[in-house]
Amino acid sequence: MSKDHINVGLIGFGVVGGGTARILAENAETIAKRVGAPITVKRIAVRSLDRARDFAVDPAILTTRPEDVTDDPEIDIVCELVGGMDPAYDLVMRAIKNGKNIVTANKEMMAKSGNALLHAAEQNGLDFSFEGSVAGGIPIIQPLKQALAGNKFRKVAGIVNGTTNYILSKMTSDDADFADVLAEAQAKGYAEADPTADVGGFDAQYKTAILASIAFNSRINLADISVEGITKIAKRDIEVAKDLGYVIKLLGIGEDLGGAVSVRVHPVLLPKSHPLASVNDVYNAVFVQGDAVGDVMFYGRGAGSMPTGSAIVGDIIETARNIRSGSTGRMGCTCFDSKPAVGVDQLEAKFYVRLVAHDRPKVLASIASVFGDFDVSIESVVQRALPDGDAEIVWITHKAIEANLRSALDVIGRLKFVAGVQNSIRVEE
Repeated sequence: MSKDHINVGLIGFGVVGGGTARILAENAETIAKRVGAPITVKRIAVRSLDRARDFAVDPAILTTRPEDVTDDPEIDIVCELVGGMDPAYDLVMRAIKNGKNIVTANKEMMAKSGNALLHAAEQNGLDFSFEGSVAGGIPIIQPLKQALAGNKFRKVAGIVNGTTNYILSKMTSDDADFADVLAEAQAKGYAEADPTADVGGFDAQYKTAILASIAFNSRINLADISVEGITKIAKRDIEVAKDLGYVIKLLGIGEDLGGAVSVRVHPVLLPKSHPLASVNDVYNAVFVQGDAVGDVMFYGRGAGSMPTGSAIVGDIIETARNIRSGSTGRMGCTCFDSKPAVGVDQLEAKFYVRLVAHDRPKVLASIASVFGDFDVSIESVVQRALPDGDAEIVWITHKAIEANLRSALDVIGRLKFVAGVQNSIRVEE
């Protein structure tokens, strides 16, 4: 029989939990009409009962015991909003065993253990939703699983970390150094005191693993994802890229190579005409190539209380509808393939290489000769004299196998007339 009331329990009441509760309260009448029944937050597990919160709720529904949420027989949907693996994984698994449908925005948990959790929910006939785990308020999980499910996806590429996108955008617009913009991002609350997860690319790694798993229907192991952050991007790289008609972005990329997949996170030079090139500030975007739909881009705010809360409430509404119709558990884990991962060193790409060498005859030809020795063909080269008698040389290669490019740069970096290879960045066409 259809339920005439849906009860929700939240585990975690921080930034995202507060946004979720606010949306459920402020839009309660509309949500009830869309579901066909009211949705009530019955219980919220918090770390401290005394903490000041942006959105106030009845103190009577607060508890410091997560078990009061996972074990309550009247709660239909448990929202896990604490993040990380411990204690989130155990709490979610406990809730599943107790017959609770799950909504989460936990990227790390889904990237590391999503397969086990999804199968557990499926075996118990429960919904398990995680729209907010990849791109905050941007809908991408459900479109890939439902509206675009008729496609074979060739590629997904996303700006999925707002902190790094803010830093690179400000470096570009303000002609600023990385360290200065990072400090500004920390002061504004866009970056953590320890920004390693963001600037090191690890946050994007979790999200890209989730995206690629869904797009290619194959479980992606984090160990198979090559990760390179933005800490080596210098102001000069931004300037040169701009002069050459590119912008630098940190992308999470997944590609179907025909029976195998490549998944990686790294900075790229994007042509200014590329749809992702105009995504700036803290905004996120995901670019998808399907065999039927062609190119599609999803754009919006990738984090924050209300954007991520919007995704969570969307999952709650869909789950509530399924509860009322008796159809929970109809969409389980979609990773039915087991495609091998191809290492980034085996891939072909164009490259931007910036180095400093002595400004002498035959130096340029000697460096080009080394590239040729490793089957790296040059598309263009720009040389600029420096005040100290050296020269900055910027190369754009044709497509080359990455291992060959790295071997060439290793030899070039040890040439006596080369002062140093300053940077090498992949060029996305």
